[in-house]
Amino acid sequence: MTTTAEPQLTPVAPPAGQKDTGRWWALVVLALAQLMVVLDATVVNIALPTAQHDLGFSDSGRQWVVTGYALAFGSLLLLGGRLSDLIGRKKMFLIGLVGFALASALGGAANGIEMLIAARALQGAFGAVLAPAALSLLSITFTEPAERGKAFAIFGAISGAGGAVGLLLGGVLTEYASWRWCLYINLIFAVAGVVGGLLKLNDERVANRDRLDWPGIVTAVLGLVSLVYGLGNAEADGWHSPKTYGFVLAGVIILAVFTTIERRVAHPLLPLRVVLDRNRGGAYASMAIAGIGMFGLFLFLTYYVTSILGFTPVQSGLAFLPMLATVIVCATTLGARLTPRFGPRPMVTAGALIGAAGMVYMTRLGLHSTYAADVLPALIIIGFGMGLIFAPVQNAATSGVKHHDAGVASATLNTAQQIGGSIGTALLSSFAASAATSYLHGKVPNAQTVALASLHSYHTVFWCSAGFFVLCALVGALVFRSGPLAVDPDSEPVLTH
Repeated sequence: MTTTAEPQLTPVAPPAGQKDTGRWWALVVLALAQLMVVLDATVVNIALPTAQHDLGFSDSGRQWVVTGYALAFGSLLLLGGRLSDLIGRKKMFLIGLVGFALASALGGAANGIEMLIAARALQGAFGAVLAPAALSLLSITFTEPAERGKAFAIFGAISGAGGAVGLLLGGVLTEYASWRWCLYINLIFAVAGVVGGLLKLNDERVANRDRLDWPGIVTAVLGLVSLVYGLGNAEADGWHSPKTYGFVLAGVIILAVFTTIERRVAHPLLPLRVVLDRNRGGAYASMAIAGIGMFGLFLFLTYYVTSILGFTPVQSGLAFLPMLATVIVCATTLGARLTPRFGPRPMVTAGALIGAAGMVYMTRLGLHSTYAADVLPALIIIGFGMGLIFAPVQNAATSGVKHHDAGVASATLNTAQQIGGSIGTALLSSFAASAATSYLHGKVPNAQTVALASLHSYHTVFWCSAGFFVLCALVGALVFRSGPLAVDPDSEPVLTH
C-alpha cells in the first residue's frame, strides 16, 4: 500500500484578547446545524399525508419523498467529509447550510411530486456536505478532554433528541400552519447558522491538498446507493423481490471493491486507519446498531399512539418530549462528566442495556394502556440510555484522528447512522408486516382483530429493537478499549473567534 506524509495544517491565530467563550459559541452554531439535519428526517414524515392530499400523488411517490433524501444523503457523506478535509470545513459548512436552505425552499414551493422529490434529493446532497463538516469542526475545536466531553455531550444530546423534536415540530406546523412550513422552517435555521458561522467559526488552512480518489468516490457512491435503494424496496416489494436482494447484494459487492481500492490508492477517500482503530470502529458499529433500535421506537410508537391511543399529530410530538428532556439531561450531566474519566466502553454498554430494558417495557402496551402509566415510563428509560450512548459514541468517532482525516471520520459516523436507519426501516417494517399477517391468519377480520394484529406487530418490533440494543451493548463491551479516549494527535487545536 502506498503511503504519503500527512499534510501540514496551519492553525489560525486568535485575535488579540481572544476569549475561550468563542468555542462555546461555535458549539451553539454547530449544534443548530446538526439539529436542522437530524430533525429533517422526521419533520417531513409527519407532513407527508397532508402533502400527499394537497399534491395528489400516490403512496409509492410518498415513499420516494423519504427515499430520495436517504439515497443522496447516505451515498454522498464520505465525499462530503473528504471535501471538508481538502477544501476547508468552514467553507463546506457554509455551502452545506446555504444549499440545504435553498433545497428546502424549493421543496416548500413544490407544485408536484417530481419537484418535491428533487428538492428532497438536493437536501440530502447538501446535508451530506453539512453533517460531516459540523462534526469535524467540533472535533478539532474541542481538544481538551474535559471540554471535549461537555461539548460532545451537548452535541450528542441534540443528535439523539432531534428525531423527537422533528415529530413535535412537524405536528405543530402541519396542524396549525401548512405542511410546506415543515420545509420552510429550515430557512430560519440556515440563516442563523450562516450568520453564526461567519462570526464564530474558524478553520485550519490546509497547506497541501491531495487529489481526490475518483475510483473510491465512484464505488462508494454506487455501493451505498445500491444498498440503501435495495433496503428501501424491502417494505413494499418484500425480501424475495430482485429489486430488494439484487440491489442489496450488488451494493455489498461494490463496497467490497471499494475497500480493496482504498487499500491500494495513495490518497484514499476513506483511509482504513480511520475505521480500523478499535474505538472509532466501535463507535461506527454502535451508532449503526443503535440507529436500528431507535427506528423501532420513533416509527412504531408513533403508529401506536396515533392508531391505538388516538393522538393527534401535535399530541404525538408532545408525547416524545419527556424522552427528549431525559436524553439532554443525561447526556449533559452523566455523559459529560463520566466519558472523559472512563471512556466509551462502560457508558455505551450501560446505555444500550438500559435502552433494551425500555424497549422490553414497551412490549407491555395493550389496547387499553394509557400514556402516563405505560408509555411515559418506557420513554424515560430509553431516553436515559440514549443519553449515555450518543455523546461518547460521537466523541469516540473522531477521537485520536489526525485533523486531516476529521471530516471523513465524521462522515463515516453519519454514514453508519444512515445505513443503520435504512436497515432498521427494511427489517423492522418487514418483521411488523409478517407478524400482523401471521396473527390474522385463520381469524375473521374485524376492527378488534385488526387492532390486535397491529398491536402484535408493534410488540414484535419492540422485542427486535431490544435485541439490537443488546447487540449494541455487546459491541460496546467487546470492541471499545478500556479507559479514557485518546487526546488530539495534532499539536495545535483550531481556534474560534
